[in-house]
Amino acid sequence: MPRQADPQLEQRILDAACRLWSRGGGKALTMRGVAKAAGTTTPTIYERYRDREDILRAVRLQTRLELFSVLTRTRSLTQACERYLVYALENPHAYEVLFDGFAKPPSLHEPWPSFNLMRVRLAQRLNSAPRKVTRLMLSLWSLMHGTAMLMIRGGATGPLRTQMVYACLDALEAIVCDAARRKAKPRSGPKWPPGLILGEATRSQVTTGEDENDARNSTDKSATLKRGARTHRSF
Repeated sequence: MPRQADPQLEQRILDAACRLWSRGGGKALTMRGVAKAAGTTTPTIYERYRDREDILRAVRLQTRLELFSVLTRTRSLTQACERYLVYALENPHAYEVLFDGFAKPPSLHEPWPSFNLMRVRLAQRLNSAPRKVTRLMLSLWSLMHGTAMLMIRGGATGPLRTQMVYACLDALEAIVCDAARRKAKPRSGPKWPPGLILGEATRSQVTTGEDENDARNSTDKSATLKRGARTHRSF
């Protein structure tokens, strides 16, 4: 009789890869290791994933869904931020895989469900539209991620960890309250470019037309300076 295909194999491979990464990070994730943990063969893994980067992308997407599932069980922006930090501390390797190269494809063009959930809640707090609070959400996200990585890499435990979590939450609340008061007031730095889009999967982009023009102008200026330098040396 011909051998029956295993309908659960795909998910078993992905679950095995996620377990390996969560336990040991990048060093633990090898195609051979995934095959052994999933109870299959290395050639079978290659039939489904081109290489290690391909399976790492699948791990990243799965981890994003896990984090999103945790955050959907909260009721407020503050609760979501707290659970975000707790998830990072309880799953340090899994958390770290989320942000490698986040500003470049393919990660940039993948779904960011947790970012969007918190952005929607922030917009609701400020009686605004999600896209209009992207810059503020980016500042909150940076604060949370910085705190999470500082605790993970710094080995913060016990009372110090507790204080760092609540210090971060206090700072987040202060930023949001200040934003609610300052609504129409000018911010520091340049205006958010309309072409800078985050958290919208394939529509996301970090390079705007202005950036490309600036890059071209910079290249032109550099070329002019080099020509001038060569002319000067020739004298």
